[in-house]
Amino acid sequence: MNKADIQTILDHRYDQGWDYWTTEDKRLGKGAPFSCLESAEYLLELGMDPQEEILQKVAELLWECWREPGEFKLYPKGAVFPCQTIPAATLLVRLGHGDDPRMKQTMEHLLATRYEDGGWWCKKFYFGKGPETEFSNPLPTLNALELFRRTNFVEESELDEAVEFLLNHWETKLPIGPCHYGIGTLFMQVEYPFRGYDLFYYLYVLSFYEKARNDPRFMEAFGALMEKTVEDKVIVERVVPKLRKLSFCKKDQVSDLATDRYQEIVANLAK
Repeated sequence: MNKADIQTILDHRYDQGWDYWTTEDKRLGKGAPFSCLESAEYLLELGMDPQEEILQKVAELLWECWREPGEFKLYPKGAVFPCQTIPAATLLVRLGHGDDPRMKQTMEHLLATRYEDGGWWCKKFYFGKGPETEFSNPLPTLNALELFRRTNFVEESELDEAVEFLLNHWETKLPIGPCHYGIGTLFMQVEYPFRGYDLFYYLYVLSFYEKARNDPRFMEAFGALMEKTVEDKVIVERVVPKLRKLSFCKKDQVSDLATDRYQEIVANLAK
């Protein structure tokens, strides 16, 4: 456990005017890269016990945001989108709340509201509407696959369409979805910790799905990542500037924790 990095993250907990990395009116997604959700994820990545009081307090705040029919409203005002509900549910699962009946309802709601291409689609159009916005958003879809692989709520094959959607994106590489996620220069850079839609996170999540592991498109993408490693160790190529003081994700340096994630991919491929 990296105590210095943990302390640095804890030092940011009042940045937004209240406690637990959030605002007085509890906007739990605000303040990146030290938002409430992200900071708790970093602490877990660094080895903090999920049952620690501060993390369970974050869980309480998340449950306060839960709404029928199974969504999480992370901001007091505004619409609710899958890109909010999915990370909130994933964090709660990591914090030991996967058996809560409300989580079951959230899972059912997410499955019932999948888009026609098998992924998850947000009805918000920051870039205007066009043919490309008629596709699911790749990052929320990838996040959903991360959530479901942690819960065993459905059979893996029930998510084949979502996996295929993401594998197809590796071929087209076009900016798609209402938020215009594409595969280009930034995608190909190794980012850690996992925060966005990039090669490393893409491979990490898909490696838990047999359909992806058996697909040549996945193996092509994995080959691109493998070429970036040095003696099977991961070098961080991109990190958001405000995280650069943290030792576990130094830019242009080997990250042991990122390497651990890479080894999970390798282990999954050996299945």
